[in-house]
Amino acid sequence: MHTWQDITEPGTIDDLVTDAHASGYLDMNARRIHDWIAKGLLDQPRLRTLRRGSAKAEHSVNQRRLLLLLLDKRCQVAHLSALAQVPLAVWLWWDGYVPTRQAQRAWATWVGRGRRSQGVAHEGAAGLLQQVGHQLATPTARTRFVRIITELGNGKPLTVRGRAELLDAVRDVVEPDTVFAASGLVRALGPAQTPMTADVVAAHVEALCAALRSTVDGKVDGALLERARAVHRASIADYLTQRGELAAGAGQLAGLFREPTLQEQFDRAGQQLLLVLGMELVHCRARPRT
Repeated sequence: MHTWQDITEPGTIDDLVTDAHASGYLDMNARRIHDWIAKGLLDQPRLRTLRRGSAKAEHSVNQRRLLLLLLDKRCQVAHLSALAQVPLAVWLWWDGYVPTRQAQRAWATWVGRGRRSQGVAHEGAAGLLQQVGHQLATPTARTRFVRIITELGNGKPLTVRGRAELLDAVRDVVEPDTVFAASGLVRALGPAQTPMTADVVAAHVEALCAALRSTVDGKVDGALLERARAVHRASIADYLTQRGELAAGAGQLAGLFREPTLQEQFDRAGQQLLLVLGMELVHCRARPRT
């Protein structure tokens, strides 16, 4: 079985096919590798020139190794677009393996268009519900929450009336009336310094939708992605300094602050980047022009 340790030199597309076959993936061929390059799963090879003519382009050692990782993860996803989270996660967390130009194509592949982008919106809404929804929120409120966020993420414009409906839907799942109406209390999640209230959740939803629409419209370039990555890394660094304290004070919910596995980092990369990218877009629009 071919492993990462066996790959020590750059290689041509023929070498990539050989790598795949040596690892037991006999269905890989040059045409499929070209398709994966177009989708951002792999990067473009580096052109080589000789004194007379040119030689076949070469893929770096890291890209050859990335191919083996992609092949290993392929059986765990239902669609090829979901596999784009692998290079996205590598780009998001580790330098020197996936260039931004590849991450930009992988990002467009992961978000996709039509039914795919609607699926990403629904997945983000369901994930946010799981994160902030109160255990006593009704099934009707939960369904409405996911429906409204999915529609907004899929391109529905957010009008003044729509924003009010969104905030109402968020409050129904974050602060259900059966628990909070009589008391007059406001529920706040997370650390005391930056609590997540219903208003903050609604702002997160607007950010998610802004990122989806901008991506589908082709307005997310490499520079914007790099800014979002820098913000994400900085916020994670801050969180890691507080994680022990947060876990100690969380009681039965301490498991929420455990270190994610490598698999979870891959699975969450797209949604994490979607939120940070959306927040960056919202902040850019809010900044006064000079």
